[in-house]
Amino acid sequence: MTLAELPAFPLSRRGDVLPPEAEELRAERPITKVRTMTGDEAWLVSNYALAKQVLEDQRFSLKDTANPGVPRQYALTIPPEVVNNMGNINSAGLRNAVMKTLSPRADRELAGWLEVQAHRLLDRITEQGGPAELRDAFTEPYSAALHCRLLGIPTDDWRRLMAGIDVAFLTSPRPFEGSSPNWYKDLGYMVDRLNDDPTEGLLGRFAELRRSPELSDRVGDELLATVALSLFGAGAVSTSSFLLHAIIMLARQPELAERLRAEPAVIGRAVDEMLRVNLSIGDALPRIALADVRVGEQLVRAGELVLVLVEGANHDPEVFPHPERIDFDRPSNPHLAFGAGQHFCPASALGRTHAEIALTALVERLPGLRLAIPVEQLAWRPGFIKRLPERLPVLW
Repeated sequence: MTLAELPAFPLSRRGDVLPPEAEELRAERPITKVRTMTGDEAWLVSNYALAKQVLEDQRFSLKDTANPGVPRQYALTIPPEVVNNMGNINSAGLRNAVMKTLSPRADRELAGWLEVQAHRLLDRITEQGGPAELRDAFTEPYSAALHCRLLGIPTDDWRRLMAGIDVAFLTSPRPFEGSSPNWYKDLGYMVDRLNDDPTEGLLGRFAELRRSPELSDRVGDELLATVALSLFGAGAVSTSSFLLHAIIMLARQPELAERLRAEPAVIGRAVDEMLRVNLSIGDALPRIALADVRVGEQLVRAGELVLVLVEGANHDPEVFPHPERIDFDRPSNPHLAFGAGQHFCPASALGRTHAEIALTALVERLPGLRLAIPVEQLAWRPGFIKRLPERLPVLW
């Protein structure tokens, strides 16, 4: 089969319906060649066992997807060094500072603070009445405020930083002019905040490290700012996107929201199940093979691009019986929404806490939650790293 004849990837941008191709590929061709947005060839892996193999095998590299000349999923819109952000953290001795920041236990007041933030936003929403648009009025300010607190920057700056994400996480077949200025504008903002000698959050920890004789000569301001900006971008867009998908699930299946109101203790299992089912990841997790590796029935050659289709793996009936069903009582839920292996999301516990508090407040404050428009009329953003509804109008 020629490159032009290969199936095109990514799949459908709609986030409310599992693309039928995902089920077909998983059942018939769990590893198969596809043509990416850039016109490159890649292996698409779509069942659970093979997805977990690729994510856990260190011969499949995330860092090397930024190398010049390698096949790409889409053009780089951020500097190559950002792709290896966790590598930067480890090599510079910054990992402890980052991991402490991302642990909910590190901030004893965090849960209470998040609850206050959620109810403050919901106060404004209920005061104005429905329909309310929850992306701009709830999910983005709530998620961005959390990440401003984690970094130790003013929460009032959330909107300017979220605007930068809108450009940084575009998926484009080719580089575009605005990507570098967009990145360096926000990088400059983080350097300025670091130079304000902060005492709170990750930037406060970084300011201490910068004064340390052991690290000061090896840790430059640009690296520290890059780590902070990368964590804000990845964290804020991921948490906000997941909340949007979870709200759509609860609005379309009101019995789920009713159960959360009646049994608040089920919220942890509920969030995990909605993480499994949600389609926010949008594209796939990319890796470059560093050696020849057999994946299923195929031999993947060194230098080839492998794409892990998380939505395929998380709907694999071999692991999740009746995968289409949202089941808060699922006895086992080893989903891959946070990845796996050495790049397992370090903020998984924080992400769960963030979602549990937000969704508990929503079902309490907005009984009768439902979409204000037909689900088919939701506009899903094209060319973005996440499947993201541009607006989410609801009634209650």
